Amino acid sequence: MSAPRVAGARYPVAVVGGGQAGLSISYHLRERGIRHIVLEAERVAYEWRERRWDNFFLVTPNWQCRLPGFPYRGPDPDGFMNRAEIIRYIEEYAAFVRPPLAEGVRVTRLRRAVSGAFELATTAGTLTADQVVVATGPYHGPKIPRMAERLPATVTQLHSSEYRNPDALPEGAVLVVGSGQSGCQIAEDLHLAGRQVHLAVGSAPRVARFYRGRDCVAWLDEMGHYAKTIDEFDDPEEVRERANHYVTGRDGGRDVDLRAFARDGMRLYGHLTGITTGPGGTVLEFAGDLKENLDRADAVAEGIKDAIDAHIAANGIDAPAEPRYVPVWEPPADHPRTLDLAEAGITTVIWATGFTRDHRWIEVPVFDGRGDVVHWRGVTGCPGLYFLGLPWLHTWGSGRLEAVGRDAAYLADRIADRARPADVCRILTGAAAG
Repeated sequence: MSAPRVAGARYPVAVVGGGQAGLSISYHLRERGIRHIVLEAERVAYEWRERRWDNFFLVTPNWQCRLPGFPYRGPDPDGFMNRAEIIRYIEEYAAFVRPPLAEGVRVTRLRRAVSGAFELATTAGTLTADQVVVATGPYHGPKIPRMAERLPATVTQLHSSEYRNPDALPEGAVLVVGSGQSGCQIAEDLHLAGRQVHLAVGSAPRVARFYRGRDCVAWLDEMGHYAKTIDEFDDPEEVRERANHYVTGRDGGRDVDLRAFARDGMRLYGHLTGITTGPGGTVLEFAGDLKENLDRADAVAEGIKDAIDAHIAANGIDAPAEPRYVPVWEPPADHPRTLDLAEAGITTVIWATGFTRDHRWIEVPVFDGRGDVVHWRGVTGCPGLYFLGLPWLHTWGSGRLEAVGRDAAYLADRIADRARPADVCRILTGAAAG
């Protein structure tokens, strides 16, 4: 299928981003016969291909991959796809949807023209659209603290999105800063490869992989946890900012137990607070919150088990009993709060400190004082402008393979409500929207 025209073209709908969110909204727009274009800055599955490490696995079971019209149908629904399998799944979905896709086309500016239409300046020319869906996700650039500038040039620094495998790093010990999903899994990857790992532990919570005979995700799904909307929380803005629970899908899925790592030789610290460089070398400083952070993460995991126990009891479910977690390591009272890079032999620092959002190219007043999008279920206050694929757009799965399709269906209906009759055409199954 040839790429749709960009320069000088006008479309009823322009979708910015060709990842799982953009492909999902394209599917639903085609179902409703609405002509559109999908603009992708790189190529389909770029984020999975270029910004994940070699041993990356999904942390949610394969059965939660529910892209519209294309749920997971492989041989291992309770397993966890690895990076290569995820890339193949997304590529196969794109082949199934056959979107009107322009790859390698980056949108550099979005504004409302005098005519009322949206004007999109791109690297392939300018086009206009009556409605626009921004489906670029929340992870636009690496977030690295300014203190990183104080590290000596002899230390290799990279963001978690740049990490690939242990062999790609210089010989020596590695410091991982951040204990969210990426930080913990990268630390484990290095630890299993025999590298000496130092990990700065933050406040991210954890969850058990399995409990009482099932994956905890399966229990929570049955309990309606993933159907709970952001509007049902008393603190929706805080919920949107919460770190994800760390766990892994590696080797069939298991807990990520930082205490066990420490018992087996990994060095844990509280969160990183400062870096001092002087004639004697470079010293890192950590808060004294390691025990608090480990205890809090365990408490969250045990609280989830409490909820599962209550669900089992209330519904008379026959499930095997299981003993509760017993900590296998505790930080000593004199646990170090400083780390000399040279003495520890640290040659690499990996910043697993999250991502920034960059919407500077959007010149439409739909942001609050912090720069966050103001919306309800992806519908902004600017008629015809929508966002898709953001965390907690509506539910927990909004930014994931689990529920992005449901959000896309909702937005497609809103788009159809505003579409002019001339913009809606009959599209035969398998035919391209021009």
